[in-house]
Formats: sequence, C-alpha cells, structure tokens
Amino acid sequence: MSTAHPEGSLGWADLIREASARLSSSLGGNRLQEARWLVERVSGYDAAELIVNGEERVGVRSVAFFDDMLSRRCAGEPLQYVLGRWSFRTLELLVDRNVLIPRPETEMVAGLAIDIAAEMPNPVVVDLGTGSGAIALSVAAEVPHATVWATDISEDALKVARANLAGLGRDAQRVTMTSGSWFDALPDSLLRSVSVVVSNPPYVAESEDLPADVVDWEPHVALYGSTDDGGGYVRHIIERSSGFLVPGGGLVIEMAPNQTQMAASFATTQGFLGVRIVDDFAGKPRALVARRA
Repeated sequence: MSTAHPEGSLGWADLIREASARLSSSLGGNRLQEARWLVERVSGYDAAELIVNGEERVGVRSVAFFDDMLSRRCAGEPLQYVLGRWSFRTLELLVDRNVLIPRPETEMVAGLAIDIAAEMPNPVVVDLGTGSGAIALSVAAEVPHATVWATDISEDALKVARANLAGLGRDAQRVTMTSGSWFDALPDSLLRSVSVVVSNPPYVAESEDLPADVVDWEPHVALYGSTDDGGGYVRHIIERSSGFLVPGGGLVIEMAPNQTQMAASFATTQGFLGVRIVDDFAGKPRALVARRA
C-alpha cells in the first residue's frame, strides 16, 4: 500500500505507476489514463503540469487521499464518483451517488436544446429532472440570453445541482431550481410561455439488465421508468409539454433506442410537428425532437 511509504518518499509519477498497476483490467477503460486522472485530482495539477512536476515529493495527507480514491475505484465504484466531478460540454460538474453520471448522449441532447433556444428571442428553457444540473447549466452557459428553469423530485439531487449552479458565475442569475414532480414543480405563470422543454428522464425498463457499475451505484429513481417498457415518463412529458410551450416551441427528450418510434408516434398524435429522431454519437436512435404546432 502507498501509505506504507514514509513522507516524501513518493513523487506524483510514482503514484501514477502504482495506480496503473493496481487498477484491474476488469473495470474496463484505460488504466493509465484513469491513474493520471486520480493523481490530477489529488495534486491539483492538470495533465501538462503533472508531467513537469512528476518528481515532486508527495505529503502524507495527499498519499492518504490518493490511496482512499484508488481503493474505492478498485472496489468497482465508478471513476466519476471517485473523482467527485466530471466534464460535460463546457462545464466541470460536481457529481455523487445522488445523481446520474453525465454521459455523452446527454451532451448531445443538451446541444439539441441549445440549438433551438439560441434561435429564439429571450428563450425560456425548462429542464425536467435536472439531476446534477448538466443540461440546465449548459443552456445557461451557452445561450446567454436564455432564462432557465430546472426541476427535480429528489432534494438530494437538487443539492448537487445547486452546488454546480454556485460555480456558474454570473450566468447562475438566469437559472431557477425548483423541487417537485415534472411540470408540477413549475409556476402557472410558465403556461404557454416556455420556448424549450428538455429532459433526460428515467427510461430504463425494470426488466432490463444493466452493468453492475450502473445498477449498484447510480440512483435508481433516476434510472427506471414508471412503466414496464420504461417509457411512462417519456409519454407524460410529451403529453403535458404542449400546455407549457409557446407555438413553435421545441421539445427534446432523451430515451432508450427502442422507445424512439413509440415516442415519435405519440408526439404526432399529441399534435406536435416536425417530429424527428436524432442518433447519439454511437449511432443509436436516442432523442426525440419536436415542435408545438
């Protein structure tokens, strides 16, 4: 164990080598890259600074912090939770087990909402089930004329989102976070006043097998949909969105690939126009995009 070494006997480069050796290949990913990320987190250096300062001696507290994180990762805890933060588009977000780990497909969904909002004057954007705040805060950061509302039923998730909001700077003044179930968390003043409704709702079917590092660590309330097919919340959002959207307002929802055709058909029956399905970066159908008539 690295804590067996006396103070000052290890450099940052030594910790990288130790982490790379201890990380199991069964965890997946790039062991050397993960080792570097762990040491960057402990040292406070970025990748370039770590190369320059690789031989700098490491104090006992830093070694203990490193060893705790490495042990957690070796035990199977997702890297993002071990690090306590993860990048999402232009942001670095705080994350813990109360929120889903930000994923590339959700970055794509956020981008779709941003594109719609950016073309509208003084857009009002609602992010339903905000979790860490990833989508809502990305909209605020990338659409400087947008007003953003973010909702979540989980108070624990909202604590994480508000912590991330505090790091947004002046853009945070245009974001309101509210607690409640979907549209019930919004004031009546937003009826027929929203430019974009965007959501990454729980959409996993109860019968679906998930990887252990997902089902054992991430919050089930944010994973599993309300019906056997996992699409209950997707349908609920589609059905109620038209009451909040302005004419021509946009709807963007992330979902499972096998739910997209159902969602597109349902949106059409609800009177939405321009209904289309957008593939994620892996080429899988992932998001519904539609406009209120």
